[in-house]
Amino acid sequence: MEAATTKDLSRWALLSIATALVTIALKTVAWQITGSVGLLSDAAESVVNLVAAIVAFIALRIAARPPDDDHNFGHAKSEFFSAVIEGVMIAIAAALIIYTAVERLLNPRELESVGIGLLISVVASILNGVVAFLLIRAGREHRSITLEADGKHLLTDVWTTAGVILGVALVAWTGWLPLDAIVAIGVAINILVVGYLLIRRSTRGLMDVAISDDDLAEINGVLDEFRADGLDFHDIRTRDSGRLRFLQLHMLVPGKWTVQHGHDVVEQVETALRAQIPDLVVVVHLEPIEDPRAYEPWRR
Repeated sequence: MEAATTKDLSRWALLSIATALVTIALKTVAWQITGSVGLLSDAAESVVNLVAAIVAFIALRIAARPPDDDHNFGHAKSEFFSAVIEGVMIAIAAALIIYTAVERLLNPRELESVGIGLLISVVASILNGVVAFLLIRAGREHRSITLEADGKHLLTDVWTTAGVILGVALVAWTGWLPLDAIVAIGVAINILVVGYLLIRRSTRGLMDVAISDDDLAEINGVLDEFRADGLDFHDIRTRDSGRLRFLQLHMLVPGKWTVQHGHDVVEQVETALRAQIPDLVVVVHLEPIEDPRAYEPWRR
């Protein structure tokens, strides 16, 4: 279990920070060239991406710390705080985009050098898309909500840029200036939805939500193999904690077993469960199967 609690994934956040710095520079140039409020909003969101990436880096470094006297179960939950902050930052970016777009809607402005500005934005969007894919894949592989959130944050930036590019191109084609601001507002609303979903998922984790039904089914599949040998299990409780998942249960065995034999079987059960569910922390309470008190439900 030590590897699961000390794995340092912060190098991925450094990649996100570097990407944010490059895209900020590219999108700022694109905005200055064209004067598009959509491209300005796109550049502003990249600044938010940079702040979020820095927060993610700090959270991942904290999450990698091993358990200590003040945090007996490790620091993995720090990732949920980072994901909440990312969700809030996404919402702030969307609000800034809407504010800027409404101002430009009331005061339309001619766009300049659209072709060059859009080309620069496309390059920035491709860079964000590649890094977003890498972060989401790494987040799912390592069960890191911080990396997955950062990747999804960058992915919203890709969609933002795509929407802005479409809006600016349509303005250049039709000559209807308010379209630039309207597209920016539409993209901002989509970003708000992404931020809301991210915050909801993160707060569920902070509330010790149970692990997924699929993971629980895999756990019961392992326990069924031991049930076939005459053992029984009850009071199965789980919680999700960032990269770690916690499971505690009661195992009922024949009362005539020695402590050593019971301990050996507990070790077998824990090993089998960890082999099936990576990064699983298991606590097993041993009880005699003949004792009626062993079947009493957990008292809250």
